[in-house]
Amino acid sequence: MGVACFQQIERTVGRCFGLLATILLLAVLATPNQAFAHAALIKADPVDGAVLAQTPTQFSLTFSEPVSPLVLTLVRPDGTPVALTSFRLSDQTVEIDNPQKLGPGTHVLSWRVTSADGHPVGGSVLFSVGVPSAAPAVGEAVDMDLRSAIWTGKVLLYIGLFLGVGGTFALTWLAQGVRSGQRFVIAAILWGLVAAPLSLGFQGLDALGAPLARLAQPMVWWTGLGTSFGWTVLISLAALGLGLLSLAGPRAGARPLALAGLAGVGAALAASGHASAAEPQWLTRPMVFLHGAGIAFWAGALLPLGLALNSQSADAGVFLRRFSRTIMPVVAVLAVAGIVLAIIQVQTPAALVNTAYGRLLLIKLALLVFLFTLAAVNRWRLTALAEAGATEVRRRLSRSISVEMLIALLIFGVAAGWRFTPPPRALAIAAAQPTSTHIHTLKAMADIDITPGHTGTVTASIVIMDGDFGPLDAKEVTLVLSKPDSGIEPIKRPATKPGDGSWRVDNLVIPVPGRWTARLDILVSDFEVVKIEAPIDIRP
Repeated sequence: MGVACFQQIERTVGRCFGLLATILLLAVLATPNQAFAHAALIKADPVDGAVLAQTPTQFSLTFSEPVSPLVLTLVRPDGTPVALTSFRLSDQTVEIDNPQKLGPGTHVLSWRVTSADGHPVGGSVLFSVGVPSAAPAVGEAVDMDLRSAIWTGKVLLYIGLFLGVGGTFALTWLAQGVRSGQRFVIAAILWGLVAAPLSLGFQGLDALGAPLARLAQPMVWWTGLGTSFGWTVLISLAALGLGLLSLAGPRAGARPLALAGLAGVGAALAASGHASAAEPQWLTRPMVFLHGAGIAFWAGALLPLGLALNSQSADAGVFLRRFSRTIMPVVAVLAVAGIVLAIIQVQTPAALVNTAYGRLLLIKLALLVFLFTLAAVNRWRLTALAEAGATEVRRRLSRSISVEMLIALLIFGVAAGWRFTPPPRALAIAAAQPTSTHIHTLKAMADIDITPGHTGTVTASIVIMDGDFGPLDAKEVTLVLSKPDSGIEPIKRPATKPGDGSWRVDNLVIPVPGRWTARLDILVSDFEVVKIEAPIDIRP
């Protein structure tokens, strides 16, 4: 009976992986085919599209959160890349030294950094020296082979942590000597021990924008280890090792080792990722810890419990009784932590439908509703009879637990899909950032910041200078925004002086996104008006 049941479980797991492949397809379809920004570039110097009279001595990139540079490259007009290795970090700004004089034409400043949540971000800024030329081709195509490898590694790591380490906790604390499912628990841990280092390599490849063929290169592994995900992998390996020792070592130390392993699961998940990087971290990191440990407690007990019930083990009733009495507070903590994290990450109900992250969350919520409903039926209708020893009820409960495990695996697949989607929280931070442009002429210069940098009602802040970066005492300043290709008449608004040396335009409505032309009409005297202009990009 035990061998046949184990074979049935193996067939169930095979079907689970087929469904997990479907979840991967859903994750791919739910996400646009581009590199996602978890940290957003909010300001660049030179600004995108700028035309400079001379070679800049340095470049700067300012992001919505602190970042760590991975690859910085300057692409010349002829397509030749130049590695930029000299840079400094100042809060959220990366200051990059330009090592050489640039020839005329359009250049591309390409950057790839690691954001605070451990995920890589890439992009580029175009600028010209002298006369613009055709821009060199710089693109960042999505490597679907690498993306699939990252997703698979994540799922297998979750199986190792939740079903493996969580399973050891169930066997040592709840099963009272029952060893049903121990082989599967050990196998899950071994999968995790393989998936954890592989996931580190995949992280390094993604960080560097390198293909799978470069996995063996030492730089790839050091890069992955240098991200916050490196801590997740190291803690995961420790948790998996503790789980394995709790089963293979002396019985006397099994419980403390299993408990430490369960705590390690929560700590591993709290070390990196979207939720762990969210503010306030004094709240989000403990919530991720509790959420991860709670998942391991619940999911890890499913297979050993189901097998014990199906085999009609003499101690199965005790195992079931302990699990049923402890799972309710665990589920309560799990639900509260999940709700808190979802509110912080999603922020608005509309984001559930309008973002890829939100759509994956809806899939997870649908699976959770099914899981909670099934668990409630098991708890209130079958558990008491199964504890009393009813043979057929135990078998029915075992089959139901197999379905619970299937749903849990599907949830792992959905959660792994979040690796490729920025949370609405990060998108909102990026959307609230200003868009800027710098205008540089011999007669006058200006810095224009439009906040927020997307369509709708905005505020324009303007700082004007003379051609030598000195103060310019203007009598009047008028901002003119135009976008002839959209058939919109120029938007002309007079600026006021708020008293801090700048000029300001409030309640300015920008109707459509895209590249606009920002012109300043600066009244220097009663007889002289200086007009300067530059492009400025408005986000949707």
